[in-house]
Amino acid sequence: MLRRRIEKDLAEWCAREERKPLILRGARQVGKTTAIRKFAQNFSQFIYLNLEKHEDRDIFADNLPFQKLLEGIFFLKDADLHQESTLLCIDEIQNSPEAIAYLRFFYEEAPELPVICAGSLLEVYIDTYSVSFPVGRVEYLYMFPLDFEEYLDNLDSSKPLEAYRHVPVPAYAHSTLMKYFHEYSMIGGMPEACVHYLNYRDVKRLERIYEGLLTSYIDDAAKYSSSPSSYHSLRHVIETAAPESGSRIKFQGFGNSSYRSREMGEALRTLERAMFLYLLYPSTTTGMPALPNQKKSPRLQFIDIGLLNYSAGVQGHYIGIDDLNSLYKGRLVEQVVGQELLAHNSSTLEKPRFWVREKSGSSAEVDFVYPYSGSLYPIETKAGKTGTLRSLHEFMDASELTTAFRLYSAAERTDTVHTRSGKAFTLYSLPYYLAGRIGAVIKEISAAH
Repeated sequence: MLRRRIEKDLAEWCAREERKPLILRGARQVGKTTAIRKFAQNFSQFIYLNLEKHEDRDIFADNLPFQKLLEGIFFLKDADLHQESTLLCIDEIQNSPEAIAYLRFFYEEAPELPVICAGSLLEVYIDTYSVSFPVGRVEYLYMFPLDFEEYLDNLDSSKPLEAYRHVPVPAYAHSTLMKYFHEYSMIGGMPEACVHYLNYRDVKRLERIYEGLLTSYIDDAAKYSSSPSSYHSLRHVIETAAPESGSRIKFQGFGNSSYRSREMGEALRTLERAMFLYLLYPSTTTGMPALPNQKKSPRLQFIDIGLLNYSAGVQGHYIGIDDLNSLYKGRLVEQVVGQELLAHNSSTLEKPRFWVREKSGSSAEVDFVYPYSGSLYPIETKAGKTGTLRSLHEFMDASELTTAFRLYSAAERTDTVHTRSGKAFTLYSLPYYLAGRIGAVIKEISAAH
């Protein structure tokens, strides 16, 4: 089994005194059930309920008193009710509103029993069918495809990961980490694809995996579409989202279609709830709070860079490339950086944001803004000379900060840069592969000052 960061989060959750039943949220096939099963190895007894199966689901429909329900679950699974080291998993919980309602009693009457719930269509059911989890009686963790750090953690050698976690990264490790980051950017972080690639090092073997994943998302669309027309619009988005990813989009006519804004908006938001894609809205302020401006056009973020590469037919373009910014006009590297930023916050679904200033006759756009300790740091994912980063300079002129970041293909460097108005700021240029470590880098810089 792959080593995943969520294992540490699960251990911390389980050790807490005020532990509540946990809802593990995430898209299909990102490894939720596998992570739970691996975590269960820490317990003497593991009880697994799959509520897609009527024999596991029906016990919740009998409206039993909670203690009788608990006894019934242990009896059904031939488990010892008095075994202290027990983990209960309720998978596909969206199939039983009754099971969801019982979660409050697990918290109130059996707090000693760790309970983890998951579901492949959970996100959509919560909204579509107005499913309500007991307020204040449950907590949440989010799971995403593997990020680059997790990918390194599953290599045969531990040396690249050790170098990656060192701030600053040793100069001798740069080319090795860049090689692995290009590799990761090509195949992405879907667990099945990672396992196969790490075992066989053959991209062609991954095609059936990517195709199976896309087919499963299309099959899911039939389950949560409200009508034949909504199914067709959902399928259209799934089939055309990859080429649109990295671009700011309009709902009207999305993917060269004749669909209206309302239809496409509904389909895109549904697939966002399924965590198949994300609509990243810009901030128009250079300080906190960085509220998303939903009057502006959003940028599309795909679930996974490897799945995007396959869907867009660009996987072969990675061979021999030295600078990811040269692929797809820089949109692919924006995708993988966005994926890295998204994956590093398992406690909330805090989507990455970018910054725009749109005036008549001129506009500026910074690829990402990163909130840290009450400030909003700009991040560009561009090559080129420091003086050519016009949008970044505009942001810095409007900001009180004197620190900015650029992610690019070369080694770490620091420059003092002046905006057109003469403001001096420090530009930290970091290799792309440090996108997921940007918080640690900022912390290190702050400590040094």
